[in-house]
Amino acid sequence: MTHRPVDLDGARILVTNDDGYAADGIAVLTRIARTFSDDVWVVAPETNQSGTGHSVTLLRPLRLRQIEEQRFAVDGTPTDCVLLAVHEVLKDRKPTLVLSGVNQGYNLGEDVRYSGTISAAMEGMVLGIPAIALSQFVPPDGKAPWATAETHGPDLIRRLCAGGWPADTVISVNFPPCGPDEITGIRATTQGRQKTGDEVIRGTDPRGRPYFWVGAMLKARDAEPGTDIAAVRDKAISVTPVALDTTDRSTLEELKGAFA
Repeated sequence: MTHRPVDLDGARILVTNDDGYAADGIAVLTRIARTFSDDVWVVAPETNQSGTGHSVTLLRPLRLRQIEEQRFAVDGTPTDCVLLAVHEVLKDRKPTLVLSGVNQGYNLGEDVRYSGTISAAMEGMVLGIPAIALSQFVPPDGKAPWATAETHGPDLIRRLCAGGWPADTVISVNFPPCGPDEITGIRATTQGRQKTGDEVIRGTDPRGRPYFWVGAMLKARDAEPGTDIAAVRDKAISVTPVALDTTDRSTLEELKGAFA
């Protein structure tokens, strides 16, 4: 496949996320983006949209609020933010690159199906814009080591953009839960296996009505060498190419034979 390098010198960069416009991670990513260009625009959700996946708001109008110069909030999903950024805020000239994150928490394995962070990058890709999603694994103490992403992010993004990647692919980066000096390297990885949502907790509200809370992530089922999960476990930065086309090619060939 043809790889598309991205010229970062003077690039127009759209920064978005799913944690909300006021999140710590998007401030980190904005500072990273500004090491490449002054033409940096933030268009992000008003509130936390974690787990919204690639959803788009269709049944109500969206509100776009300008916070300050080149910084906007949208009362919708991460996908909505990219759509409004490209078709309204930056309609004079679309972005050169979409950077989504830095997410507070990892996006490993099956997380890519649920992640608003990755879906925002995916929407950029659908619109013809190269996109990178970045996530910071948070250790058990809950204190995100943002210095890790801020220290290693600029060089990593520059290296990725210099080489480029196919037009139907986004890049998912996961920083491990350690300080910047503890990083053991950068690994190109595949998705591991890790399921969310199997634990459902039942409770009762003050009025006696039942409610249900989707529980925490289950432990990883596949931490084999080469996976994103194994990389962050070993304190390495994981870089995973995620494609739009999820067709199972081997099964497709079987089906062609069955219906011939």
